[in-house]
Amino acid sequence: MNEREFEQIAEDEWRRIPERFSRKIENVAFLIEDEPSDEVRTLEELGPEDTLLGLYQGVPATLRGSEYGVGMTLPDTITLYRLPILEEAAAMDREFRAAVRIVVRETLWHEVGHYFGFDEQGIGEREEEGTNSF
Repeated sequence: MNEREFEQIAEDEWRRIPERFSRKIENVAFLIEDEPSDEVRTLEELGPEDTLLGLYQGVPATLRGSEYGVGMTLPDTITLYRLPILEEAAAMDREFRAAVRIVVRETLWHEVGHYFGFDEQGIGEREEEGTNSF
């Protein structure tokens, strides 16, 4: 799958985030990169065989005080990592484009959860319960 096709799927899935959540997402840049950088790998303590599908970086909405955004606050970021997502999708027993869409959707929802202040455990619990879909 070429970069443009992937970007289109990612944009489509970003737009599918329910309005009750999307209207509350502020000051967030949505990025796509091929793979986590060496810096991200170090910060996330990834081993040689580990990777990420996505990453939220910033100040979760639950920790933003009244002074947040005053002045020149850089946006938070939600980054999707294209190559690991494609690899994950290829391992699924589904049509490839449909699998990519599923992995992108689940990864976005996971990272949006971090934006709203959930830690890995809280997101993991919701994923197990099946309440993390949109």
